[in-house]
Amino acid sequence: MPGFGTLCDDFDDGVLDPAVWSQSYGDPLEAGGRLRVPCTTGYAGARTASVYTLAWSQISARVYPPAGDGASTAACTLLVLTDAGGTDAGFLVDRAQNAMGLYLRVGYADGGALFPTYDPVAHAWLRLREDGGTLHWEASPDGLTWTVLRTAASPAWVGHTDLSLLFEAHRDAGADDFAELASLNISRPGGLRPLQRGLGGPGPNPRTTSTVKGA
Repeated sequence: MPGFGTLCDDFDDGVLDPAVWSQSYGDPLEAGGRLRVPCTTGYAGARTASVYTLAWSQISARVYPPAGDGASTAACTLLVLTDAGGTDAGFLVDRAQNAMGLYLRVGYADGGALFPTYDPVAHAWLRLREDGGTLHWEASPDGLTWTVLRTAASPAWVGHTDLSLLFEAHRDAGADDFAELASLNISRPGGLRPLQRGLGGPGPNPRTTSTVKGA
């Protein structure tokens, strides 16, 4: 079974692969070479099948968060989900609060979460990488040079074979718009190649949301 590094998508054919993104909801689509997820007062997300592992693997992508105008929360999340609700790892970007959340959660809680100020240039690309027992949350302005924002000991579940990837968007007020994702595990010319080690297998996971504060 595959590691997340084998999950590569340039979103350039205008069709969201129903086999790969089999657990999606809220009408995500492909447009202009990007995965587009509606950002409304409801919830929408593009979620893969639960067939991946994170051990010795990664997710990386160019992330375009929703606008924060007229909202106190306008966020997108990029999370690796387990089959246990609220046990996951990844990023939340909230333009309304101008903040990021770097999460490794159990039961929707993470006492070690970090909340750096969001920089749309320095944090344009995001990567969650597992390497030899350590998780790395990283950001890049160009997909070439990466800065480590957080590290943590890898939980046992990184080796599970029933993990999925979720890109979700939500706002509490303001005009509806969308969050976008591009170049999923596709390197820029001259950049790092995606890792392709690991295994994966099936498993469900119901989804709720999180906020930058108190998740």
